[in-house]
Parts: sequence; C-alpha cells; structure tokens
Amino acid sequence: MSSGKAASWAHGEEFVDEATLFADDGVLARARERGSELGAVPVLPGAGALMRVLAASVDARSAVEIGTGSGVGSLYLLAGMHPEGVLTTIDPEVENQRAAREAFAEAGIRSPRVRTIAGRPRDVVGRLTDHAYDLVSFPAQAPHALDLLEHARRLLRPGGVLVIPHALFHDRVADPAARDADTQSVRAVLKAVSAADDLVSVLTGSGDGVLAAVARPARR
Repeated sequence: MSSGKAASWAHGEEFVDEATLFADDGVLARARERGSELGAVPVLPGAGALMRVLAASVDARSAVEIGTGSGVGSLYLLAGMHPEGVLTTIDPEVENQRAAREAFAEAGIRSPRVRTIAGRPRDVVGRLTDHAYDLVSFPAQAPHALDLLEHARRLLRPGGVLVIPHALFHDRVADPAARDADTQSVRAVLKAVSAADDLVSVLTGSGDGVLAAVARPARR
C-alpha cells in the first residue's frame, strides 16, 4: 500500500468519531478492551461506521447478527437501526455475550431492543423466520460461513441488507500466496456472494474489509 493510500485509509477509519455515538463516550473503547481480553476480534471503526450506515439505510427494525463478540459490532448496528428496532445477536460463547450485555447497559440500550442467544449459530438461525429481517450480519471467517450465507439469503426480506465484516481477512484475501484454509474459506464466501443472482454486492476496504449486499426482490 502506498503511503498516500495508507493515509487515506487511516483518514477514513477516523472519519466517524466513535466516542460521539453514545452518551457515555467510552462505551466502545471499553467494549474493544473486553473483546481483546476474550480473544473476540472487534470490527475496526471504519467497518463499524459502515455497518451503522447500512443499518440506517434500511431503517432496520429487525436484524440478526451472528458473532456477538464483546458487542462492538452490535453497538454500531444498534446506533444505525430504527429507535425501536430489535437486534437478535447470536454467539456460542456465554462469556462473549456477558461482555456484550455489559456494553449494551453502559450504552443505555433498553433490554427489549437486544435479544442475545447463546448457541451454535447454524442451529439458531435455522429456527428464525424466512424473509423477516431487514439486515443480517456475520463475519467472513465464521465457521460454516457458506451455510450461514444461505441462511442469510433466506432470512432477508426483499431489499434487506447483508453485511459481512472482516471480508479482507487481515489483508490475506488479496495475497495470492495466502492459501491457508481460513483464507480460502473467506474467498469462497466472497465468490458465492458475488455470483448470487439474488444479491447486489460490493466489497469495500473499510476496517478489515466489509462485503455488503442487497437482496433483490424476486423477478417475475
């Protein structure tokens, strides 16, 4: 990356001051610290800001997040959603969800707005209602990501938004020498989204990369 490109990327990351999103200006910083302690890698500020914009773009009233972590991505989504919108966030790790709930409380998020579910994501999303959600998000490196993509396509309403953070996977996706299983799995997800006739997609460099797509209405 050239020095100019690196400076532009850094400027984009800092464009939205995340300390201004909630009354308590330290909420996101503390959530990031908890994530680091738990080994749950949070989204970077640029990716979070884009997630917030995408949630706002559909005035999301119902959203599903797979991979709660310490709640950083959740907070960004909630900041963009409709004031009465409900986020269903799923994580197999109880400790992650405990940390996230602490962040939600600090941010003043009312408990009816967040439904936390501890369980295996594929099992949980399989029980959710078809075409009932304005936004679905899961990290590109999630286990069984291709299965989660199929569930996301089923869950999204026409015009709903798919958000996949960490889509450039530590800059490994664009490196042809990176051929480990995790990187290959992320590439497979990107390829599947790009090839899907029912999705209109874009890959951005925000944060660690964000793949976003809109679910097309059914063609007659």
